[in-house]
Amino acid sequence: MGEHVIVGAGAVGQGVARELAAAGHEVVIVSRSGRAPAVDGVRAVAADAADQAVLTRLLTGAAVLYNCANPPHYHRWATEWPPMAQAMLGAAVATGTDYLIMGNLYGYGPVTAPMRPDTPLAATGRNGGIRNGMWSDALAAQAAGRIRTMEVRASDFFGPDSGANAHMGDRVIPRLLAGKPVRVFGSLDAPHSWTFTPDVSHTIAMLAADDRGWGRAWHVPTNAPLTQREAITSIASEAGVDVPKLAVLPRSLLRALGVVVPVVGALGQVLYQFESSFVIDATETTETFGIEPTPWSECVRTTLAAYRTPTPTAG
Repeated sequence: MGEHVIVGAGAVGQGVARELAAAGHEVVIVSRSGRAPAVDGVRAVAADAADQAVLTRLLTGAAVLYNCANPPHYHRWATEWPPMAQAMLGAAVATGTDYLIMGNLYGYGPVTAPMRPDTPLAATGRNGGIRNGMWSDALAAQAAGRIRTMEVRASDFFGPDSGANAHMGDRVIPRLLAGKPVRVFGSLDAPHSWTFTPDVSHTIAMLAADDRGWGRAWHVPTNAPLTQREAITSIASEAGVDVPKLAVLPRSLLRALGVVVPVVGALGQVLYQFESSFVIDATETTETFGIEPTPWSECVRTTLAAYRTPTPTAG
């Protein structure tokens, strides 16, 4: 088998690289930064994910292309995602490489029941529509016999290095550890699924290696839902600190901020996810592949340890 090529050097992309390298595969991580974990068998390539010619060269003879990219600017997805998605799909088609997409739950839109992979893709927001278009294009290429594809969908990330945009990440944990008030979006008491980022990487690597995974979407095994209040309380308990004062950012304030801060306006598209129950059902993944989520208490301990470890400074 050829190399495994990962586009995106975030927490999930690097996690997938580690998983694949541990299984004995040669791995290439493609990103603008040229970052990669210091692991034998993993090399980094600095490149633009929208450059189809570069991707095609990298994919020649490759086994799988993993789309683990995630443009950080939600308000720019309409311009940032399409060229990258088209380049990755085009390169996969040109080389006949299997194409795995790291997805999320935006495509389902507002829901009234736990989401399964066969839940209708009924997104009402622009960003959800973009995700659905990417998946639709990949399925069309598969139906034409040009590639095999798969989408592995997760709920909101929780874990070490989950990123500044994580709702239960940089917006919450540093303030909680410092004894400062925490303000959240939506409701404090609506059940919500939080997917551990290492579980995303593990699921992607496991499913890519199993022929039963190809041809459809799957969900990442995720712990039982917790409200934001419950999640923050459990993190505080594990950290040995008082539960911070909690408050909800009013929709009216978010609307006003969205006029001058575009990323806040874009988040308004998915605020429904935090205003009512938003729960992922990954039963089928567990039953088919035997993958279980990391226990929540371990997720919290690992995440807190990462936040409490000083970041090395340059120089």
